[in-house]
Amino acid sequence: MNTLAARRTRNLGITIVAALLILWLSDVMTTALRDVSRLSGWGLLAMVAFLAAYNVRKKLAFLPLGSSSSWLQLHVYVGLLTAVVFGIHISWKMPSGLVEMILAALYLYVFASGLVGLFLTRSLPKRLTTRGDEILFERIPVYRKRIQAEVEAIVFSGLDDSESTAIAQFYADRLRPFFTQPRNLWQHLVQSNRARFGLLNEMRAYGRYLDNSEREMMSRIATCVERKDDLDYQFSLQATLKYWLFVHVPLSYGLLVFAVVHLLLVSAFSGGAS
Repeated sequence: MNTLAARRTRNLGITIVAALLILWLSDVMTTALRDVSRLSGWGLLAMVAFLAAYNVRKKLAFLPLGSSSSWLQLHVYVGLLTAVVFGIHISWKMPSGLVEMILAALYLYVFASGLVGLFLTRSLPKRLTTRGDEILFERIPVYRKRIQAEVEAIVFSGLDDSESTAIAQFYADRLRPFFTQPRNLWQHLVQSNRARFGLLNEMRAYGRYLDNSEREMMSRIATCVERKDDLDYQFSLQATLKYWLFVHVPLSYGLLVFAVVHLLLVSAFSGGAS
């Protein structure tokens, strides 16, 4: 077992032990007639505040607040522990009040988006190294335009050298939309090459009706199609890694604000009693 796998196994084991300890304490406090709902609510609020602080920590990387990797590990496993505390807080059943239902739905959305993000950040970076060159996300549009310009140069050279417009017509009808913007993003995300092979097969079939020079041009364009498809693969995975945070982070802050309001209302209506 490598070091990373061993560390994850150790951290998961600690998390499971912590979850069992929390469940045991909850049972003891319930037997002692303590207000478990109130205590778990404050505990959950503290955990959510800590999880939200990770995004702040990333923006303050210059401060000596511990390594980003350590914060990430704590973020993941504390996030998993919130499921246990949340279950205790709602007595393992969906609440019936409107405010409580909204708060529960917010938590479930945040937790689910966190699980999705955990899967994405563990799987997609490895896949990025398996196909095409790794390119900065912000530079991908530049490379896309370069490939399109290269293809159009091939097409226009064919118009200069031949009276046939077959290549130009095929480019206008089938290829130009492919080269102008990212394509087949969902298929790339699920590791499917169906669209890529379909387009290349269509080009090979069309090549039967071309002369030798046109087939040579079509072969060069096919190489550009493969490069563009690899670029789209990079874009799809990098965009997913980048933009899932635009779902998870705002929901997390919304959950934190709503949880604070909820606890203040509960305290106000109960007269602050513990």
